[in-house]
Amino acid sequence: MAHGALMHEDADDVAVVIQDVTAGDDVTVVNLDGKEFGVVKATEDIPLGHKIALRDMALNKEVIKYGRAIGTTTKDVPMGAHVHTQNVRSIRWETSVHE
Repeated sequence: MAHGALMHEDADDVAVVIQDVTAGDDVTVVNLDGKEFGVVKATEDIPLGHKIALRDMALNKEVIKYGRAIGTTTKDVPMGAHVHTQNVRSIRWETSVHE
């Protein structure tokens, strides 16, 4: 597939897929400037607009998107996995609950 995911910052842990991805697909990731970050093999189906893990992330790791933490992993997340509510707790949600 041509580039299949977009990352915002080079330090991001996740990228957003720009089309539906099927497990086993090689997903080419580019940044906002169009520079290729690399290729990640999807380990599961990922719907359009959802996040793919760009690297392995251990339990309780802050997940970086837009160059800042957006959540914390609730279990180990392997590179290529679908990153969503099943494995990340949103920092926004945590903040609103504690206010």
